[in-house]
Amino acid sequence: MFKTFASALALSVSLGGAAFAETHEVKMLNKGADGERMVFEPAFLQIVAGDTVVFLPTDKSHNAETLAEMIPEEAEGFEGKINQQVEYTFDVEGLYGVICKPHYAMGMVMTIEVGDVDAAPASYFEGRMPKKAKERFDAQMSNL
Repeated sequence: MFKTFASALALSVSLGGAAFAETHEVKMLNKGADGERMVFEPAFLQIVAGDTVVFLPTDKSHNAETLAEMIPEEAEGFEGKINQQVEYTFDVEGLYGVICKPHYAMGMVMTIEVGDVDAAPASYFEGRMPKKAKERFDAQMSNL
C-alpha cells in the first residue's frame, strides 16, 4: 500500500509542472471582430514558457508559421500546412513573429510574447517585410 502511494506521489510531483501549463486558441480569419481583413485573433498573445498555442483554421486558405528572423535564437520555429490546425508548445522565452504565408503581404501577422519581454530585440524587424505586415507588427509592439 505504501509503495503504491509513494509511486503515485512521485508521479504527481514529476508531472506537476505540466498541470500549470495552459492552452491558448488563436483563430485564423478572413475578417476579424473589428472588421480588419486577414487576421489572427487575437493578434497579440502573452503566455508563459510551457504554454501551448493552437492555431485554428476557422476560415479556409490560412496557415500559421514562424518567421525565422523573428524568434529567439534558441527556439525552433514551426510551419503549418494550409487549412490545418497547428499546435505548438513555446518553451523558450522571447518574442515570436507568426504569419499566414499566403496572406503575409496583406498583413496577416501576430506576435506571441513568451515570458516578460521589455522590448523587441533590435534584430526583430531586420530584413524585408511587406508594408501592411510591418504596420501590424508595429501596432502589436505597443502591448509590450
